[in-house]
Amino acid sequence: MQAFAQVFNKLIRRYKYLEKGFEDEVKKLLLFLKGFSESERNKLAMLTDINAVAASLRKVSMDNRLMELFPANKQSVEHFTKYFTEAGLKELSEYKELQEQMSCDDPFKDIILYVKEEMKKNNIPETVVIGIVWSSVMSTVEWNKKEELVAEQAIKHLKQYSPLLAAFTTQGQSELTLLLKIQENCYDNIHFMKAFQKIVVLFYKAEVLSEEPILKWYKDAHVAKGKSVFLKQMKKFVEWLKNAEEESESEAEEGD
Repeated sequence: MQAFAQVFNKLIRRYKYLEKGFEDEVKKLLLFLKGFSESERNKLAMLTDINAVAASLRKVSMDNRLMELFPANKQSVEHFTKYFTEAGLKELSEYKELQEQMSCDDPFKDIILYVKEEMKKNNIPETVVIGIVWSSVMSTVEWNKKEELVAEQAIKHLKQYSPLLAAFTTQGQSELTLLLKIQENCYDNIHFMKAFQKIVVLFYKAEVLSEEPILKWYKDAHVAKGKSVFLKQMKKFVEWLKNAEEESESEAEEGD
C-alpha cells in the first residue's frame, strides 16, 4: 500500500490538475466499501488514518511510550516485538528493537549489522529503514524546552549518530525520505523550526545527505508542512550548492 501511495503522491505533486479528479474517484470507491474484503478495508483504514493516529500519539508524548499501553506483566521488548510482528507491523517491532540497542549503547557496527540482517530477512526497503533509524535516534534524548538551546543540542546529538544514519542513505530515495522526516519532525516540534537548515548542512558535511536529493527536495519534493519557513532557511545553502555544481562542471569541461 505504501508503494501505491508514494506513486499517487508523486503524480499529484507533479501534475496538480490530477488532484481533483483523483479525489472524485476515491469518493466513488468509498461508496462501495462493502465490496472490499476485510483485509482490503483494513489496509484502507491504515492508509487513511495513520497520519492522524501518529499525530495524536505525538501530541500526548505517547509515540515513544507505546510499551506503556500493555499490561504491566507484558511490558517487555519480547512481548512488544511478538505482538506487533503478528499484527503485520514488523517495522514497529524493528523500531523498538533499535531503541533498545541504542539505549544500551551498543556499538554502531553491531546495530548496522543487525538492521541489515533484518532488512534482508524481512525484505524491508532502505527507504523504510531510514525512517525507523531516524525516529529511533531522535527518541534517545530528552530535548531541551528552550528554542535557543535545542538547535545546538540537536547538532551535537545528530553529529554523534551521523555514521549510523549514513549506513542507510546509500540511495537517493532514502536520502529524500530522510529529508522529509527531518522536515516533518521540525514542523511538529516548534522548538526545532529554526534548526532545519543546520541539521541538513550537518548531514551534508557528514555525507549522510548529498547534493542531488537536497536540490530535488528544495525544487519539488518537499511537503507542505512548514514549507515557506524551511525553503527560506535553505535558500542560501541551495544557491551555494548550485554554484558549486556549476563550478565543478566548468572545471570538468576545461579538463576535457
